[in-house]
Amino acid sequence: MVSSISAIDLSLAAFGLYLLKRLLEPKQPAPYPPGPKGLPVIGNVHQFPKEQEWKTFYQWSEQYGDMTMVNLLGQRMLIINSAKVAVELLDKKSSIYSDRPVMEMCAELVGWKQALALVPYGERFRDLRRLMHGALAGKANLAEHRPIQELETHKFLLRALKDSSRLQEEIRSLAGGIILKVSHGYEVNHDGHDPVVSLIERTMDEFAQISTPGAYLVDVLPALKYLPEWFPGAGFKKDAKEMKSRLHAAIDAPHQFVKDQMAAGTELPSYTSRHLEAGDITPHTEDLIKFGAFAIYGGGADTAEYSFYLAMTLNPEIQKRAQAEIDAVVGTDRLPTLADRDHLPYVDALVKEVFRWNPVAPQGIPHSLREDDIHDGYFIPKGTVCIANIWKFLHDPKTYSNPMAFDPSRFIDAPGKPAEEDPRHFCFGFGRRICPGLQLADQSVWLACAMALAAFDISKAKDEHGHVLEPTQEYTSGLISHPKQFPCALKPRSTRAEALIRSVEEYR
Repeated sequence: MVSSISAIDLSLAAFGLYLLKRLLEPKQPAPYPPGPKGLPVIGNVHQFPKEQEWKTFYQWSEQYGDMTMVNLLGQRMLIINSAKVAVELLDKKSSIYSDRPVMEMCAELVGWKQALALVPYGERFRDLRRLMHGALAGKANLAEHRPIQELETHKFLLRALKDSSRLQEEIRSLAGGIILKVSHGYEVNHDGHDPVVSLIERTMDEFAQISTPGAYLVDVLPALKYLPEWFPGAGFKKDAKEMKSRLHAAIDAPHQFVKDQMAAGTELPSYTSRHLEAGDITPHTEDLIKFGAFAIYGGGADTAEYSFYLAMTLNPEIQKRAQAEIDAVVGTDRLPTLADRDHLPYVDALVKEVFRWNPVAPQGIPHSLREDDIHDGYFIPKGTVCIANIWKFLHDPKTYSNPMAFDPSRFIDAPGKPAEEDPRHFCFGFGRRICPGLQLADQSVWLACAMALAAFDISKAKDEHGHVLEPTQEYTSGLISHPKQFPCALKPRSTRAEALIRSVEEYR
């Protein structure tokens, strides 16, 4: 009888505390944005998509409108399905919408909260941005990087000519070759296994996996981080320890390379060497330099070029039109350079369409709200995780006609048909969290596309029996999305084109 009474008393006490909490809580000033009806305690956990979330978010927008609110075990999440609302919140109210959510696995356990991608909004964030801005923005800095971009892209063409079966790997190697030379003056070994590139690529792949909302239960139930490693279900702690070790190795190894080169007097000019030469270096400033250099790689390692090759494989008539423009403007005696960009409007439109058609970061990196907000009559509480559905913005039929089609002409003014919205306004992020290397990335993608168009005919591959191999149009899930590997054929457009490609061998 005593135990029965004690249980009743405890239940009444708990209920009383719940009522007291409700009474003391300030009254909610407005309703939450609409969203799918959840279940008690768990909210919408069972309804949250496990892959290609952006497509489910798009479906929700058709039912609930431009803002959809979900509840994951008490964590509010706002899905922004309108570019207009994204600008109003993430750009115009960036002072309160520029934080990052606490991702227990990625940020806390692995350590990404020290890196620019997930660092909380504050002094460290501003210091990192300031360091990077001095290397990646402005005409003078971008002009300085052009020879690197042009040489590395030319080298890529030669590697693709010799073995197009490794196209996806070579595209990532191209990005690494450009960025590591800019950030560390590091020459990537493209002829074999480059340990620095492999390490950084693995680290970035892991980031894409563990930063996806809901990827780990500890992100939803933070108390799980206190479990010992041996406890059943706590295997994530061992994973986190290994990932943390690789993250720091990926940051430290190229930085130490620069210091060793500087000590030997053989360093190449780079972001890191310039900052290390700038004056008195404290442990704090050196830490910022290291993480800033790593952020340059992280911001540009995942590019849109593989989507370009898929688009060209599927749209030969568009490819021919772009090639005709290059032949008319540039000629066939040299490859295009960045100086030609302003004179190649169709190629420029084609690259914009590559950015729009299948964005590399279809839902960006989540933002977090620093204080309560009311928008369009809806209450958005402090701490809400905000996801901008960039894929929806770039496939909204209100903004883009026939959005599923690959059509560069949408970005060219015509009588009675003005050019559609530039996708680069959305695909590089918003507000104070916009990608600091967006201009360098934009230049690199344009150059890779223009040079490939001048050098190759890109077509569907065939098997040993001459049967056409149809490429799949499937994309990976996660924070970063790329086409799943597909076959395509690269053939020099002419003997002259092949000679131009091979002319880079003199630099090897």
